[in-house]
Amino acid sequence: MTFPDKKFADVAAYFDAYAKRLAAAAASVDRSALARAAAILDDAYARHAGVFACGNGGSASISNHLVCDHLKGVQTDTEVRPHVHSLATNMELLTAIANDLSYDDVFVYQLRTLAKAGDVLITISSSGDSENVVRAATWAQGNGLKVIAFTGFDGGRTAGLATAHLHVAGDNYGVIEDAHQSVMHVLAQYLRQARMNEGRIAQRKF
Repeated sequence: MTFPDKKFADVAAYFDAYAKRLAAAAASVDRSALARAAAILDDAYARHAGVFACGNGGSASISNHLVCDHLKGVQTDTEVRPHVHSLATNMELLTAIANDLSYDDVFVYQLRTLAKAGDVLITISSSGDSENVVRAATWAQGNGLKVIAFTGFDGGRTAGLATAHLHVAGDNYGVIEDAHQSVMHVLAQYLRQARMNEGRIAQRKF
């Protein structure tokens, strides 16, 4: 059964039902996979390895937001200097690749140009099955990059390509994307506080 599966009489009732689904989605995240993702990112940041993120639609906005929280946020009050890039941010480049080659290649084209073995790819896709995301993850897996895959629904093809698969149980795009955004924030804030002086944590806003 999908959400919603009926008409709601008022927005408050819809909000309550939505919030219940969002809580269930957050609770469904595999904690061992979350720990693997945190370790992968922590290691990449310590090595000054490149971390690339990609996604379509709402997931593209999470990919772009991730750069802010993981590049600026993680290094605040720490010695970490992350190298984080969104493959969904340059409209001129995206449209050139899509127009001249294929929209399916908009992310993998950039990876082939910019990435190297030891880097990390973060894919954000509710379906886990967007062709451009799958192509990027396939290339990354075959070229020495670790893949952190954010997915929902049934996980799609990227589930099988992930080094760390961060799946949220959900069948509503808004719920899945909200849960993905929360996981993205959790990873950034956890890595920041892990490298901060103990006494400074309570003095700062996260």
